[in-house]
Amino acid sequence: MSETRQPVASFAEIHALLPELPGPDRAAVAAAASREGQLTKPPGALGRLEELTQWLCAWQGQHPPRLARPRVVVFAGNHGVAARGVSAYPAAVTAQMVQNFIAGGAAINQLCTQIDADLRVYEMNLDEPTQDFTQGPAMGEQECAHAMAYGMMAVEPGLDVLCLGEMGIANTTSGAALAHALHGGTAADWVGPGTGVAGEAIQRKIAVVAEGVERHRALRNDPLALLAALGGRELAAIAGAVLAARLARLPVLLDGYTCTAAAAALHKLRPDLIDHCQVGHLSAEPAHARLCAALGKRPVLDLDMRLGEGTGAALAVQVLKAAIACHGGMATFAEAGVSGKDG
Repeated sequence: MSETRQPVASFAEIHALLPELPGPDRAAVAAAASREGQLTKPPGALGRLEELTQWLCAWQGQHPPRLARPRVVVFAGNHGVAARGVSAYPAAVTAQMVQNFIAGGAAINQLCTQIDADLRVYEMNLDEPTQDFTQGPAMGEQECAHAMAYGMMAVEPGLDVLCLGEMGIANTTSGAALAHALHGGTAADWVGPGTGVAGEAIQRKIAVVAEGVERHRALRNDPLALLAALGGRELAAIAGAVLAARLARLPVLLDGYTCTAAAAALHKLRPDLIDHCQVGHLSAEPAHARLCAALGKRPVLDLDMRLGEGTGAALAVQVLKAAIACHGGMATFAEAGVSGKDG
């Protein structure tokens, strides 16, 4: 983002940003494809790695791509709907886990060390949860827009990829409600165990999601209004970070179900708004596969994880680094003296 840009304060200002968003750099993609065709391997033999290299070139706007400065961002928020008993853990765990991130004791800390990533954790007013979305909107427009603006601040010059994650007790309930409102079906289609609820508790979670979506049915054609009504501050911040990354030509790796649900609001607003995003991993949360299919996204990894914290996105950085290493380090047929397909 430009240093002189004023923080957004309304949905109208979000809409005003959209014409400024750059598209993919076709010349950089062509350069990557040309080099791939000369490397010592059959065409397409590295499969998804080749696609990811071209994706990086498209959204970094350069060839060759680089990955020296990955950043992992975790947004933390509390939800009023947690009081409805939709999680296996109390809301106090959100702040406790933030302290664990700061102390270096969480899974995401270990993964950031492995990929040499900068970790930033943003607390989203944890002492004041959003409202219970079954009783009214979780956030008003201004509060949601301010949370999006806060998320935009996570993007700074010089980054090579942005990994987005979240922490927030009851946020899989919020993510499920948002996915349901955006993509239809039944509440049961979109609700999973989250932190480990089962039996009567998951039935309660399904009922809460159905109730919330029905309450806000009048907003079904306004994705940003749905983000405010059913989301949380951390979901809004993720959406803001995705927009800021697009403005800055910065590729994004989304984490699991809740993170993807936040991006889904932008996709519903305009499908190409998340073309610069990959889903880092397929969450074990059952509805994540359904949501990825609706967005036309194929996750990079599938490891049965459902932790959040940006862990799946951080792991996918290793795959991106492998793709770049092969693309830049392999010899061409000419350099290696190897006969090509027609040679």
